[in-house]
Amino acid sequence: MLGGPPAFAEPLLVGRPLVRRRHAWFARLRDALNRRWLSNNGPLVRQFEQAVARRLAVRHVVATANGTLGLQLTLRALDLHGEVILPSFTYVATAHAVAWEGLRPVFCDVDLHTHNLDPAAVERLITPRTSAILGVHLWGRPAPVDALARVAKRHGVRLVYDAAHAFGCSDRGRMVGSFGDAEVFSFHATKSITTIEGGAVATSNGALADRLRRLRRFGLSPEGEVETIGTNATMSEINAALGLTTLEAFDQLVARNRRCYARYAEGLSALPGVGVLAYDEREQTTYPFVVLEFGKDAPLNRDEVAALLEAEGVHARRYFAPGCHSLPPYRRTRGGPRLPNTERLCRSLLTMPSGQAVTDRQVRTLTAVLRRAWAEAPAVREALTARCRSSKGRTRRGRTA
Repeated sequence: MLGGPPAFAEPLLVGRPLVRRRHAWFARLRDALNRRWLSNNGPLVRQFEQAVARRLAVRHVVATANGTLGLQLTLRALDLHGEVILPSFTYVATAHAVAWEGLRPVFCDVDLHTHNLDPAAVERLITPRTSAILGVHLWGRPAPVDALARVAKRHGVRLVYDAAHAFGCSDRGRMVGSFGDAEVFSFHATKSITTIEGGAVATSNGALADRLRRLRRFGLSPEGEVETIGTNATMSEINAALGLTTLEAFDQLVARNRRCYARYAEGLSALPGVGVLAYDEREQTTYPFVVLEFGKDAPLNRDEVAALLEAEGVHARRYFAPGCHSLPPYRRTRGGPRLPNTERLCRSLLTMPSGQAVTDRQVRTLTAVLRRAWAEAPAVREALTARCRSSKGRTRRGRTA
């Protein structure tokens, strides 16, 4: 940005996967190929479900092809209707799952400090049309599960959680996975525990688990009879093989995430106006994200920092901006919800590259870039302004041509 070469010749990305212990994965793949059983609830899928259930201390786990399908199956299995209250500050898949099932998403504001659903705001939105609350354990930090359970019970509505970020995390010693009617996990390639594509629904309700198993396989009973309308949402043996392999290295994965997080916190601790999202050290957590929040006293704002990092080869992400309520499928021209906390967070947060594929040296370099940017903020802002003017000029000339 100030005239030198980029800090990173190879782009540094958020969530770049790094598959370790490949020999163990390949051994499981060979076994699956030799068995010639690659799908349709094979032995590796069942082993994976059992291993996840043990880790979460929950009775039933139903593996799915991905987390979004897990959410859709759960909403369908609960026979929901009308409206579902959910946060706008979440990945759009949460809202899409609701809308795809023919339900109306009702977007709710979040707590400014936890970034999770505000139970008081949820209660204000409940109407006779409400059939469920869909909470999100954002950044792997549990939602206010007790308060949301009281609201759901008081109004006789279902309570489901999108736990895509929260595998291996706990709330007062109780593992995420055992709250509400069901919790849905993602094992996407960007997650520490990955099946490349995959998800799972955790529940203590045996009848709900049986219904989910039927729905994920065309509505078939265990005997192969068509009982209801279903879809194809099964996990393959190939995906389950990788899930089992990464689960075996879970403790090492968490230790690596924690060290990466600590390096960021240490490297940025002296920068005014920058906060690193904190995790509760008393709980089990996987440190799945490094999230920076930029305050009013920061010499550069969030968007300026994002542009600076882009020039240096760092692809930080503005999770989750804009909020779901502002996206075209859900935006209303008049009478849309006012979600001031969501909108403030959408302007101030930046998610940094972290996890298994990011080295200590890369974190040291990245935090050094930010420290220099803070020390030379006026020059950085001037360079950003010049770059923006140049970009607009090229755009105008291109349109004229």
